[in-house]
Amino acid sequence: MAISGLSALVVEGVTDEGEVIRVSARTRDDPVPCPACGTRTARMHGFHGRVIADVPVDGRRVVASVRVRRLVCPVLGCPRQTFREQVPGVVERYQRRTNRLASQLGSVVKELAGRAGARLCCVVACAISRSTALRMLTRQEVPPLRVPRVLGVDDFALKRRHRYATIIIDAETGERIDVLPDRTAQTLITWLREHPGAEYVCRDGSASYGEAIRQALPEAVQVSDRWHLWSNLCGKVLAEVRSRAACWATAVNPARPGGVREQTTRERRQQVHNLLDKGVGLLECARRLDAALNTVKRYARMKEPTGDRRAPRYKPTLVDPYRDHLRRHRSEDPAVPVTHLLREIKELGYTGSANLLVRYITQGRAKGDKQVTTPQRFARLLLTRPENLRDKDAALLRELTQTCPETTELAHLTGEFAQLLTPAQGSDAKLTHWITTVRATHLPHLPRLHSFANGLELDRAPVDAGLPRPYHNGRTEGVNTQTKRITRQMHGRAGFPLLRHRILLQ
Repeated sequence: MAISGLSALVVEGVTDEGEVIRVSARTRDDPVPCPACGTRTARMHGFHGRVIADVPVDGRRVVASVRVRRLVCPVLGCPRQTFREQVPGVVERYQRRTNRLASQLGSVVKELAGRAGARLCCVVACAISRSTALRMLTRQEVPPLRVPRVLGVDDFALKRRHRYATIIIDAETGERIDVLPDRTAQTLITWLREHPGAEYVCRDGSASYGEAIRQALPEAVQVSDRWHLWSNLCGKVLAEVRSRAACWATAVNPARPGGVREQTTRERRQQVHNLLDKGVGLLECARRLDAALNTVKRYARMKEPTGDRRAPRYKPTLVDPYRDHLRRHRSEDPAVPVTHLLREIKELGYTGSANLLVRYITQGRAKGDKQVTTPQRFARLLLTRPENLRDKDAALLRELTQTCPETTELAHLTGEFAQLLTPAQGSDAKLTHWITTVRATHLPHLPRLHSFANGLELDRAPVDAGLPRPYHNGRTEGVNTQTKRITRQMHGRAGFPLLRHRILLQ
């Protein structure tokens, strides 16, 4: 079974040479066709020896010494009077490795490329150099380029914040189509004009991609990705929740003071607005307050001081398993000494110190039933499907949304937009109604939601096309995730051609 891949040959013997297993074989005596004229012949002219490597056995290299025939073509005037027979299915012309070994090494270098691939091959007794690994990788043919019905277009970073490239895939199957060296509109226009035929093009909110598709494929339908729409809304909702934290945070956490951070925020905001009321410019405010210009701008835009509350982050301690016992005993006898509690939990198996227990009780962890609500948690509750919320989370969300009219309206509008993201006919009309409702809302503290609605109007046609259709950019984002793994493997040592080759081979 170990040499079953050499079944096309006649194996004459197997020799164990320690680190190497040597197989002696020869070709069969059957007639073979002439490579020039195709006439089959078995007329002998001589012999040649070939040494080829096969897949390892028992962690040792396998080398096959194969005797091949040189045959004479019987056709007079044939340009190939003599020729050396080949062994199809076992080894190709000029190769020193069997096809199955070359296939295994090709799979390794396709995943790991040069140095990493060479190191792994040495471990499995198939030593190759990094240069050989790269040659084997670049020798593999990429799939032929085809234009699918639904294209997915997105960018990815070659060097974050400096250089970007464009990936083009089949949005229905995830097959890689091509990789462009930048993300400019002109490059995409050139590619789309050279490869027409796409009916739908999925993209994010990029204006340059949208303009390129309009110029190159005016008849194609642009589809705005629903995930990016939801992601943009999530950011706006979080900002709105933060701006209203002074209202809902006090209602759900009345006993928790704002702390030094909130007090400092209020003081700095007041200082900035006092200077602005006197006619002082932003740059001069930054100089007088010894603050960054962007910080002054942020406080200048702040109509009311935020009440952003942060939940305490506690690491697990040795007291956690005995929390219920401490809570029960302290509720029965609030004046119980800590020494008594320490003695009781030590009898139950506590191995920590008394100081740890004192800090645990002082921080309120022994009696804290209600988690401190943060803007991030409130936003997560707003953006979670209602059927996926636990009962206590649903009750907390109802309590939070009833603290002020703005949060009530925000929860209502967020839920309505979430329903639009399920593909269905008539979503464009529902979106128009949603935008009209947002713009008709006269509540003063939802400016970010108004901004989100204005952004939808600027890219309205792709948004309307994306809501009722099942097409999206999810597979493109998945390809980008795999591309990041490839770029990290190469650590910037390889150029764009090799990166493109590896992406198309995935």
